[in-house]
Amino acid sequence: VCLLGHFPLSAQAPCDSLLAARLDSLISHHLPKGSNVGLSVYDLTANRMLYEHQADRLSRPASTMKLVTAITALAQPEFDEPFRTEVWCRGRVEGDTLQGDLYVVGGFDPEFDEEDLDSLVAAVARAPFSVIKGRVYGDVSMKDSLYWGSGWLWDDNPASFQPYLSPLMLEKGVVRVTVSPAQAGDTAEVSVSPASSYYTVDNTARTRTPSAGDLRVTRRWMENSNEILVSGNVTRRQTRTFNLYSSQDFFMHTFAERLQDAGVRCLSATADSLYAFRELERDSLATLLAVVTTPAQRVLDEMLKESDNLNAEAVFYRLGAQYTGRKHIRARDAQQAVRELISRLGLNPLDYRLADGCGLSHYDYISPALLVSFLRYAYANTDIFRKLYKALPISGVDGTLKHRMRRGTPAYRRVFAKTGSYTGINCLAGYLQTADGHWVAFAIMNQNVLSGRKARAFQDAVCGEIIRKKR
Repeated sequence: VCLLGHFPLSAQAPCDSLLAARLDSLISHHLPKGSNVGLSVYDLTANRMLYEHQADRLSRPASTMKLVTAITALAQPEFDEPFRTEVWCRGRVEGDTLQGDLYVVGGFDPEFDEEDLDSLVAAVARAPFSVIKGRVYGDVSMKDSLYWGSGWLWDDNPASFQPYLSPLMLEKGVVRVTVSPAQAGDTAEVSVSPASSYYTVDNTARTRTPSAGDLRVTRRWMENSNEILVSGNVTRRQTRTFNLYSSQDFFMHTFAERLQDAGVRCLSATADSLYAFRELERDSLATLLAVVTTPAQRVLDEMLKESDNLNAEAVFYRLGAQYTGRKHIRARDAQQAVRELISRLGLNPLDYRLADGCGLSHYDYISPALLVSFLRYAYANTDIFRKLYKALPISGVDGTLKHRMRRGTPAYRRVFAKTGSYTGINCLAGYLQTADGHWVAFAIMNQNVLSGRKARAFQDAVCGEIIRKKR
């Protein structure tokens, strides 16, 4: 079935001449020096192309790649199934002892937090055993062992926007380090959340001691160490966030540790080996003890509103699982789902390069025309559009558009779009409503622009011109 059969991808009517003139002028006079841009603007209400400029030019999408991931995932019949994290026991219970093993099965829930962890621990503590004769295992078999996306940059580590990917994530694989002043000259106070012995803290920071230098909070990431280093001068309360090495180990170490604190003993556990990893065999000996679920829409909302990379990768890998119906998912499984949808839209998947689900990769190459094709497809499918529209940032109101196109500008509350930026790249794609009530799908992909401020100003001006009455 050609899903876009009733509105072919090529423009079948001339572009609006007045709008084209205004946008041409913006490109000529306001495009940041030394940069280039691709634009595609389609009137969904009138079913015609309004404007194109280098619309087929391949560009790095940054986080507008999340639109491609989201729309492809929303097209899957199983999208609404919640993300699940489960605890199983496998064996027999004799007296107060589980003659077998305990498993935590990861479903790549990116919103799984400390409260969820404690609820799983409490559920196990209520089980009819307090001793585990076997082992505590983490089951991370949902995906391969690659913990970063293809094309992610090593020196972005240990930034919180680049967590180590795993089907078992606790607080997004990130810790929050809060540093507070004490008495002048004394060692500063440091607290870390979530609490766990998985990491250590080396605190040499001093309170109101200028000679100590600038405050620095990091970890020894080049050695894959989870020793948190706090140094420098502390004059006020500050919080820093960064990732920890190996999210699945952070999850399982903290789970096993809190299980012990709750009075559940694992006889095989040692100080150096609280847990291990193994895939659960779901046979007659396996019993589900507890489950934590997160609605898919909640994950989607955070993915798009706040441009959360982890949420996008979780949706991406789950897309691969739903598309193939298999476990042990790789990025290529999700990529294949995207390529199939590209084909269904009447385009050639070989014309684009797909790497990850969030756009953090420098290997992603798509075009404004492709983004608008995906947006048109979503708009034509009511259920997909309803969920996507709800999750998109609103200009001047929330998400990554909260501080753009604010009250008093023509675009205030009229743009529903995904931002995307990293060094040299700044993009904006989504929907807007014109002054005469038409709905428009658009994509603006600025490339080779070193000033994000200038790129955003250009994009906001483009949106303003489209929103104005065309005649």
